[in-house]
Amino acid sequence: MKAPVLPRFSGVFPVVPTTFTDGGELDLDSQRRCVDFMIDAGSDGLCILANFSEQFSLSDEERERLTRAILEHVHGRVPVIVTTTHFSARVCAERSRQAQALGAAMVMVMPPYHGATLRVAEEGIFGFFDAVSRALDIPVMVQDAPMSGTPLSASFLARMAREIEQVSYFKVESQGATAKLRELIRLGGDAVEGPWDGEEGITLLPDLDAGATGSMTGGAFPDGLRPIVLAHAAGRREEAVERYRQWLPLINYENRQCGPLAAKALMKEGGVIACELPRAPLPPLHPETRRGLIETARALDPMVLRWGR
Repeated sequence: MKAPVLPRFSGVFPVVPTTFTDGGELDLDSQRRCVDFMIDAGSDGLCILANFSEQFSLSDEERERLTRAILEHVHGRVPVIVTTTHFSARVCAERSRQAQALGAAMVMVMPPYHGATLRVAEEGIFGFFDAVSRALDIPVMVQDAPMSGTPLSASFLARMAREIEQVSYFKVESQGATAKLRELIRLGGDAVEGPWDGEEGITLLPDLDAGATGSMTGGAFPDGLRPIVLAHAAGRREEAVERYRQWLPLINYENRQCGPLAAKALMKEGGVIACELPRAPLPPLHPETRRGLIETARALDPMVLRWGR
């Protein structure tokens, strides 16, 4: 059984969008500006190559270029989590080793799946994460995400926390996240070093009430979300509730209307990045959806709309 440790990472770790040119090539100049903005806006850390980074549209060579370029540019200013998800335990372990060598503070991994139907049973998932853990000296975050379509019970997650050395952080964004976080913390005890929420913070307040110590949010407004987490952690729940109420319309717009393109649209509007387009076949935001997003954001005056002007 693993010895209990104090949490190494907590707070708001937003997902960094991947920036492209109008022609669909990587735009590393915009990428570096994006990272600088997110750090200036108060992020406790960053996560790269996640689903909200459009990781599924990147080649292996591009993943390596982005990991290297971003980690070199961050240069230790904040810790960076690198998503290394792959169906193969061997490939995922190799991706994770490479991320660690380049300076990642943690890797985030979904359970193995492929398409809509190919899944792995619990013992296979356990062996998968054990193999990834054995390749590393840094923590592994299990991403309990709807995209994988893989049921991960709180008891199974707690078992992995207790028995697999580096598995100690959990991003819970499946249905009923608050109840699952509470049960995971109860069952896993000190082995659950980092119970975190996701889904752009749409359930942030109840998840904090349940014991979440971190949140992986969208990348455009950490200056609005981090004070919620700080106030809650300091015991100022009423302040956290009021701040959450203020920002919830924008969180909702991102989570329910815009998805991964919200951060890019806001960053383009504020002069942070040059192009907000995704890669085909993802469509761009509908102009009216974009208009509603910007209007909702302007009422809150987030840094993203001022940083690059």
